[in-house]
Amino acid sequence: MSFQDSPRPSDEEEAFYTHCRAAYLAVFRSSLTNIASKQQLCRALQQAGRNPSHATLNKYWTPRTSKLNFDDFCEILKSEKKTEDTELMRAFKKMDVNNDGFISHGELEKALTSRGEKMTTEELNAVFSLADINKDGKLDYAEFCRLLVSTVEQCQTAALERLETNAKLKRQNFGSQSYSPTKSSVSPAAPSAEAATLPQPPPETPRADSDTTIKKDSRSSSRPSSARSRRSSLSNPITMTTSTTKANKIQEPSGLQEWNQSSVRGCFFLEDDGSISSLQYQLHIPQTTNVYLTIQPLSLSNRPDKPSSWMSVDTALFVTSAGETKEDSTLVCFTESKEKEKYVWRGELNAGTYYLLPFTSGCKLKKRTKKSLSVKPMELINRTDTGELDLTRELREVLSDIFEVIDIDGNGMLCLEEYNFFELRTSGEKCDKDSWAVCKENFDMRKNQLTRQGFMELNLMEATEKDGDPADLWVTLEAMGYNRMLELVEACPFQIDIHCEGAQPSIQPFSLDTGPKLLNQALQKSITARTGAKALRGQDNVFIYTYRGEHRISSVLANKTNQKVTVHVNNEQSRNCCSSRGMSVFAVEVPARTKMVCQHVLPINEKQDWTYNCMETILPCT
Repeated sequence: MSFQDSPRPSDEEEAFYTHCRAAYLAVFRSSLTNIASKQQLCRALQQAGRNPSHATLNKYWTPRTSKLNFDDFCEILKSEKKTEDTELMRAFKKMDVNNDGFISHGELEKALTSRGEKMTTEELNAVFSLADINKDGKLDYAEFCRLLVSTVEQCQTAALERLETNAKLKRQNFGSQSYSPTKSSVSPAAPSAEAATLPQPPPETPRADSDTTIKKDSRSSSRPSSARSRRSSLSNPITMTTSTTKANKIQEPSGLQEWNQSSVRGCFFLEDDGSISSLQYQLHIPQTTNVYLTIQPLSLSNRPDKPSSWMSVDTALFVTSAGETKEDSTLVCFTESKEKEKYVWRGELNAGTYYLLPFTSGCKLKKRTKKSLSVKPMELINRTDTGELDLTRELREVLSDIFEVIDIDGNGMLCLEEYNFFELRTSGEKCDKDSWAVCKENFDMRKNQLTRQGFMELNLMEATEKDGDPADLWVTLEAMGYNRMLELVEACPFQIDIHCEGAQPSIQPFSLDTGPKLLNQALQKSITARTGAKALRGQDNVFIYTYRGEHRISSVLANKTNQKVTVHVNNEQSRNCCSSRGMSVFAVEVPARTKMVCQHVLPINEKQDWTYNCMETILPCT
């Protein structure tokens, strides 16, 4: 993805977030403190130079709102622009019927008590007594506007000065933002509109730019600049404890069983090149509503005595808006919190159409070393007492599991579209309507859909046509992720559930040529929007973004130079960690002017603490 797609924050954006921080800390002691009431929201907005009405406050603090975080506050400020003196003047001039630059008490009373948010007589008198500066019974609204804007600016200036003079406040992280105290520091990525939907990091765990680290750097400022830049390029260790992963659990909505629900199934497949592919989906919501969505590995029911190895595979679901073109889509949210095997998100989605992009990090779904060819494969075909060919019990169990996976809507039957996703996966060709009509004549179908029994009959026919040769069956099984012992080792079936409180959601699977690109863009955005950039070894144009989620740490390398760079990555000091790269030490080649996911890291044992300690170094060009 080029930097033309994701430019660095402008000076204007940086100034905006600085004002956000100053206003927030004028009300709260810490950026990790949540806004807990409508009154606190009003105070914070006033510190930011806004004058929120009751209607404005009610828009952001609904009966269902219990708290807002710093990112939410930033998004509100983006929507609620400051009142400019020109806008105030225009409003006052409409009241000035004499056009003499003054408004009488009667004119103001008529305007403020007859339309809009009507004031009481007491409120009106209080406003007029403050606004009637020379106490002549008239309001010089030009002077009033000047004083009002001046007072707002003075309030903001005081908040900024407090922020600048308080070193502890300057070192704080602010939701998605990291404050950069000096101009030589790397500017953090500004959060996008979707950043407000992302959960906050647990406050117990220090982030990469913690207070301790900054204090150490300030004490060692007498070191040569080369030494300081080398130190600043080292990723500080991040320790994740079992308690921090429980800090921000998303609660299942009460009465969820009464909400409207839609579900789909899918599967992550490991490709020969090590990449992971899956179906993608289109979600339509007819009206704005509260949404609770989950994705989890699908537990198949045919082998209850044997635990499914893929149930430990991490999953995630990225939700992007559906723009006029697929390339126009932007990240809306993604499942962040985890509850057992479920990965969940809860929030409000506007009416419209969205893309659902399933994701797994690849940390626990990897290519396995092929077992020796001397290992005897499982039997797929046998002969009955009458000499007829039949599928073995083991193969029937596996085919029944495959049927569960490709039954996307979970209705117990396969429509032509569902069957064709299977055909494209296993043979690369689709079944046309004429061939489907032949299936209808020969195999068990119901309502023009293939039943489980019909699916078994179809596979038996293929084996019979080859006189019992299982070669084609093995092609099918391996394409679906099975090894010669009929173990599902290179795939992970999953299920997505969408619950909507006030609307009926609909989900449709579809093939998307730009799907991998959309998922990659959404993944990168979810990382860069949550953390600041950090220069490597003093380089001005090569950065690392390190995101710490509730259960996953991910990093993105950004190369702003006009030539490719190779980054050496060393995870040897990490503890209880597994990387999506499958190695502790590796190198990543980043093309010119692009961003690239460096790695994802998960704990090997989720019941134990784990420490991420990674060093990234740019290798010299050869």
